[in-house]
This record gives sequence, structure tokens and C-alpha cells, in this order.
Amino acid sequence: MNIQSYQDLLQAAAMQPEPQRLLFVFAKAELPNGYTDSQKQNFEQGQGGALAPVLCVDKLPEEVSAFQQLVTESAHTGIDWDIAFVSAMGGRGGFPPNSDEAVQPLQMMMQKIQGGMIADFLTFDKNGDLVALY
Repeated sequence: MNIQSYQDLLQAAAMQPEPQRLLFVFAKAELPNGYTDSQKQNFEQGQGGALAPVLCVDKLPEEVSAFQQLVTESAHTGIDWDIAFVSAMGGRGGFPPNSDEAVQPLQMMMQKIQGGMIADFLTFDKNGDLVALY
């Protein structure tokens, strides 16, 4: 299935042979260490920068049937973010993974994002629009 929206993601999760748990890592754009004047200028114009994970959460698909639910919930933390990275993990024997089982995969997601290895994740902006990052 070609995922082009958050609703497509939920549909893809529902179609999996085992129940899924969605993993979300929220990241804030910032200037990288040792940035150049050119990088700073581009960043100030909304281009470039580095994405630093600032918040993570795991949810069952039915707990977040609309992306706006995530945005509203994250606002209660007081932590600002620009991009949400999303992944999923499958359950076993007809049961979805629990939150305890999601801790290590979330930590691994955060490490990958910090290292710039983001190709395995879907990325959404605060409007819930799918974003292509390069």
C-alpha cells in the first residue's frame, strides 16, 4: 500500500496480520553544531537544519484515529516540535505489543533520527501532511 496520508497509515496498520502499535518521535528543527553563516541563513528561511528528538510516545491506532489528536496531546506537554516520525511494530498471537515492549524500539528510533538515518520512517508535519525529508 502506498501511504500518502495519516489515514492511509491507519488503514495499512489495520490490514496487517497482527495488531500494531504506532511509535511516534517528535523532533524540533535546530541549527547543527558548528553551523556556517550559509546554513544559518538557510535555516532562518525555513530550510535545512538538524532534527533533534524532543518527545516520543507509543499508541494503538484506535487511540489516535486523527493526527490532530496527537497534536493536541503533545501541546499539553509544553514541548514544541516540527516533525513527527512514525513507525509501527506488530504484535503476536492476535495481541498488539504493549507500551513496555515499545520502549526499546522508541529509543532506537530516537538514535537513528539523531544519526540522520530517517529513511525507515514516515514523517508528518503539524498539519498531518506527509513530508519528504532529504
